[in-house]
Amino acid sequence: MTRRRSGRPEISVYDRMCWPAGALERALRSGEHRRELAAYLGESEYALLHTLARASARARRRASYPKVYLLPGIMGSQLGHWHPRGQAADLLWLDPSDIVRGRLAELRSGADPALEPLGAIVYSYLALKLRLQAAGFKVILYDYDWRQDLRLLGAQLAARLRAEPRGPLALVGHSMGGLLARAALGHCAGDPTAERITRVIGLGTPHGGSIAAVQALRATYPVVCRLAAIDGRHDAEGLSREVCCTFKSVYQLLPADSGGLDLFDARSWPQRGAGPDAALLAAARGFGAQLAPADARFVSIIGTGQRTVTGIERRGGQFHYEISAAGDGTVSALCATLPGAHDYFLRCEHSELPRSELVAGAVVDLLRTGRTRRLPQRVIVGRGRYAHVSDAQLRRSFARKIDWHALRTAERRRYFARLNAPPSLYWPSPR
Repeated sequence: MTRRRSGRPEISVYDRMCWPAGALERALRSGEHRRELAAYLGESEYALLHTLARASARARRRASYPKVYLLPGIMGSQLGHWHPRGQAADLLWLDPSDIVRGRLAELRSGADPALEPLGAIVYSYLALKLRLQAAGFKVILYDYDWRQDLRLLGAQLAARLRAEPRGPLALVGHSMGGLLARAALGHCAGDPTAERITRVIGLGTPHGGSIAAVQALRATYPVVCRLAAIDGRHDAEGLSREVCCTFKSVYQLLPADSGGLDLFDARSWPQRGAGPDAALLAAARGFGAQLAPADARFVSIIGTGQRTVTGIERRGGQFHYEISAAGDGTVSALCATLPGAHDYFLRCEHSELPRSELVAGAVVDLLRTGRTRRLPQRVIVGRGRYAHVSDAQLRRSFARKIDWHALRTAERRRYFARLNAPPSLYWPSPR
């Protein structure tokens, strides 16, 4: 939807399908709006969520089970503006029609102080929420403004947890959501709320950072490049400079240990092309040390077997990346581990971790008993053959623009489902 203050409101299907909390689950359960929801979600996704919503409604909530806070990762919460009852929301993230119009620039920190979370991304997180509810848990799918400083976001979540009535609590965080859980637990240290938290589970959480954050700041991250490919006003470098480089959270995802490079020092970065804000880099230094350390409550579920950036070096005025299979496509297996936590592994891509039925079953086990036999506790996939790729090669591989309007509905849905898919350059050349 274009800005309403322009006087020419233009409502998209994504605006119309942005519903208040609970409304979508009720419609899925009852079968209301089936035609619209199936067209929006796709027939197979609608059928899955309809079945899960009905199972969730039949399940009896167990008072002895902890209330679960499910925390999405970065980019995992919708952002936009609610409007009075009866009017469609103005969904900015993630509305492809607004991306095509160049509206992603409005995500720049400070550009629109009225932007607010409008619920978690349905495709990524609703299935896990419903599966946990069907197992007897009460679940809060906690949306938040993922652009902000994780220390501030952690304080906000801690305040929400303190306001919860008596009873045990559990935190399940996907990707950056696991860091948010640790930030909140740190803010709860020394008060009774910390003792009520019985389990902290990370799904693909970058406890040691992720080189994907480097690429987001360098305009070489596949997600940024694919968004730029359909953006009618910006290329990848423009999106990185104008938008991604303003997000404090991205800097807090940078790896502290990156093969001798001090990524929190602007002098370590190439001077040509998109790059970080020196002040935000400096502010993020030492962030990981401020998070709650692991104890017996902590679990890491780690994806492997996907082509992942697992190394970085600066050479010839640009970054060069080492690619291997030792990660989930976004976070390396090494960076997803946390000293003191129990580790479990499976072959799975990063964005599929919260959608996996196997992962959901393991989370249910872990919430109930602290252990699961569904997943091995050792790495099941090796690093495989290495590939090496530079910033320049990645930019060239994503240079082509996509005509969004020429794509059919199924093609558009598939495009967004594969935003984070590894580019062909990530596979080694045939010998």
